Amino acid sequence: AVAPVSTLAIEYGKKNPFPAEVTDKVVLNGEGSQKETWHLELSLEGSGLSYEVGDSLAVKPRNSEDVVEAILAASGLTGSEEVTLKSGGPKPLREALTQDLDITALSRKVATNYQALSGSSELAELVDKAQASRFKEYADGRQIVDLLEDYPVEGGVKAADLAGLLRPLPPRLYSIASSLQEHPDEVHLTVAAVRYETHGRQRKGVASTALADLFEVGDTVPVFVQPNRRFRLPEDDATPIIMVGPGTGVAPFRAFVEERAARGASGESWLIFGDQHYTYDFLYQLEWQDHLKEGALSRLDVAFSRDQPEKVYVQHKLLEKAAEVFSWLEKGAHFYVCGDAERMAGDVHEALGAIVQDFGHMDAEKAEAY
Repeated sequence: AVAPVSTLAIEYGKKNPFPAEVTDKVVLNGEGSQKETWHLELSLEGSGLSYEVGDSLAVKPRNSEDVVEAILAASGLTGSEEVTLKSGGPKPLREALTQDLDITALSRKVATNYQALSGSSELAELVDKAQASRFKEYADGRQIVDLLEDYPVEGGVKAADLAGLLRPLPPRLYSIASSLQEHPDEVHLTVAAVRYETHGRQRKGVASTALADLFEVGDTVPVFVQPNRRFRLPEDDATPIIMVGPGTGVAPFRAFVEERAARGASGESWLIFGDQHYTYDFLYQLEWQDHLKEGALSRLDVAFSRDQPEKVYVQHKLLEKAAEVFSWLEKGAHFYVCGDAERMAGDVHEALGAIVQDFGHMDAEKAEAY
């Protein structure tokens, strides 16, 4: 008798990302927008991966050809040189720079190790820990290619030395914009392509522009799920929720509302969305209108910052609706914020504090504790 062949299921995760096929990809902004926001749909079929709304999807990007070529030119290398990385066997340098290594993020560690190769006394001064602010100032808006050009190594850099300088290309996390209940075997992302200019050079976000420019429908993107247990819907479907998500910060709330619709949740839900222009930048507008009609979304308030002379942001909407916000909080509403952590989240926190002080008749300390 022939023994049955055992087919061990492959387990996909951080060490072994799943090659998810891109099944759909559209720009969400209208013509005339200053923004470039992509909606991507990826297939998880056969992966064994599942997620909950609130989780993130980790995407393993790749570097674009023009950035790789600029690094090679600045190093005086062709790219055909063979290098051996810690994570695998020998391969051509160009392939390693494209798929495996972080060739943009300029850290003090990279600059210090590069200084040892270049022997530059000027660079030694720049990376001196005693003058931390000098390096910080230099690194602001610059990338590894600038370091190679500003402090060239006499006779060029050796391929092995260049590869040894660079850390592995890290995955990027994106809030998942879909519910598995609504889209079985799929995961959706909302991604803003980052493009800008600094120090006379065009720059771009590695992962956001890889998803925008390099991965087309039919291609596969290496991904794994990153759970986020601190960003979950309330266990009780009757609990009200307030969601503040400007720009691509709206992604997880699309998932939240889809999930609650699928579960037939009775709790009220209120979305506060903001972006630049109503005409071009109202992400998922038709979907929100459908959810309002069907009751999965109870309320929608919007802030379009550039549609009037004075800038209006999500925190202004909160303050404008302060009485209702406080009454929802008193009913036990869960309050969620997603988006720009540097500015917006702080502004929303401040507005929330002011609302609680005002309507809860509390001092700042009590409002903070509340």
